[in-house]
Parts: sequence; C-alpha cells; structure tokens
Amino acid sequence: MTDDIRPIDIYRARHRLRGHILHTQLVRSPSLSEHTGGEVHLKLECRQITGSFKLRGATNALLCLDDDARARGVIAVSTGNHGRALAYAAHQLGVRAVICMSKLVPSNKVEAIRALGAEVHIVGNSQDEAEVEVARLIRDEGLTLLPPFDHPDIIAGQGTVGLELLDDLPGLDTVLVPLSGGGLLAGVALALKRASPQIRVIGVTMERGCAMHASLAAGKPVQVEELETLADSLGGGIGLDNRYTFRMAQTLVDDVVLVTEEDIAAAIRHAYTKEQIIIEGSGSVGIAALLSGRLKTTGTTAILVSGANIDMALHRRIVCGMET
Repeated sequence: MTDDIRPIDIYRARHRLRGHILHTQLVRSPSLSEHTGGEVHLKLECRQITGSFKLRGATNALLCLDDDARARGVIAVSTGNHGRALAYAAHQLGVRAVICMSKLVPSNKVEAIRALGAEVHIVGNSQDEAEVEVARLIRDEGLTLLPPFDHPDIIAGQGTVGLELLDDLPGLDTVLVPLSGGGLLAGVALALKRASPQIRVIGVTMERGCAMHASLAAGKPVQVEELETLADSLGGGIGLDNRYTFRMAQTLVDDVVLVTEEDIAAAIRHAYTKEQIIIEGSGSVGIAALLSGRLKTTGTTAILVSGANIDMALHRRIVCGMET
C-alpha cells in the first residue's frame, strides 16, 4: 500500500490508544437508508471525547514520542479540532502544547483549546500563514512538531476508525470520509483496503477551497485560496512538500465528491431534525453528498460524522434556515 505507513501501524495504534479514546458508536440511519434505498450507517466520531476524530491521531503521536521530545513540548497548526485534540492529550500526559491558528478559526474552537491549557497563537488569515509562526517557535524554543495530518503516527491513529468499522459493520460496501489534508481519509482507506480492496472509499469535501481535491486534479500538491466555509475544519493547504497523505489519497481513494454550502447547511439541519445529533459543517459532508444526490450508493454505506464542534449560535441559525 505504502512504504512509509503499514496496516500493522494502525493495529499497533489501536492497542496503544486503549483507555485513551472512545470506540465510538455506529448507528443505522433510517432516514438516509430510505432516501438512498440502501443501508446507511453513521459512525459518530462527533461523540469522541474532544468532539472529533482528531483525538485518535494526536494521542497516538504523543504516546509515540520519546521522553526528551515530550519534555520540550509540542506544537501544531490547526483549523481547530486537531488543536483541541492535541491540547487535551497533552494535558492528560503533562506535556506543554502550543497551537497556532489563523484568524479564520471560529472563536468557540479557539476558546476550547485555551480552556485545556494550551498556549494559543493567532496569526494571519490562512493556515499557511500560521505555519510560519510554527516554524519560528520550533527554531527558537525546540518544540516538537505534530502536524494535523501529514505524519505517520497521526495517520495511523486516524486509521483506527477504519478498524472499528470493520469490527462493527461486516459486509461494508462504501465509506464516506470528510476530506481536508487527508489524514483521516488516508488512514481509513489503508485499514479498509488492506482488509477488503472491494470496499469503496470516497472522500467528501466542500467546493470552497479544498486543497487536496485541487492537488489530486493537478497530479501534485498545489496551493489554493483559503475561503470561509461552513466546513471550516476542512480548510487549509496540504503542504507543497506533502510526504504521505497526497500519495496515499492518489493510490487508495476511489473518488472525491464536492458539496456546496447549501448542501452542508441542509445536512446539518437533517442531522439535527432526523438523526437527533449536533454536528459541525465538516462532519456533515458525507450526509450532504447523499442528501443532495451528488453521490449515489448501493448496498451498505458508512458515513464518518467527524466532528461536533460547531458554534451553537451558528447551528441555531442553520437549523432555523437563516444561514446557508
């Protein structure tokens, strides 16, 4: 599959993470099953301890560090959920954490990270600009970089979602995975394709500024303008020097589907009114792809509902039809 990250690394991550994360619930969606004519299940990573799947990769990466690296502390750039996960895991393990974010990150996510004891730096109007501050602090203070997606231990941790799907849903045909930098998509695809190459793995992301989709179309990592979107956690670049996730997406992923802002808002409303769950825009994109008809599935489908960390005032406006 890849010379750098092996399926055994995901199994080792699952063993390492026991007692640190939740094996999240998988529930059948009657409404989406009826809508598609197949069997649709929701993998509720929105109910992970920090409200997103990111805790898996962040915790696995921290647990893999040696004592010297932990003593120096860790740093990351984040659109919110990775920072929150790393802050939580670092607090649990007594490690200093510094999180750098752009001004586009919603204030509720920033405050949640601060509340966990991490040091927060807000820099610039894009993730790429925040990465400049990361590089400075690594140089000046010797912090260890734990990036949000393009790192073997991060990818292996996220891949444990795929192992749980294999355990809980025999006969799985298709999995819909939110796509940003590709850490979740790469890890889940590696776990699933190793077990059964016939399982379709589909990345789903927003139309407004998805760097991985543009990079796959170009055949190499490219930069895109970072735009405001309801799926804010899917924003940011993949890095022009991307080492892992771009190649893994190229070789393991069957397709990428784009959804609109209207699709995302409709999916958030559907999740609340029909599924009784609160999710953020990034966590809604799989539901959005099916509801909008932009993706047709048959057989048994799992949707990774990746996060719940939405500003509740925004959620209220969306549910009431005041925001798209």
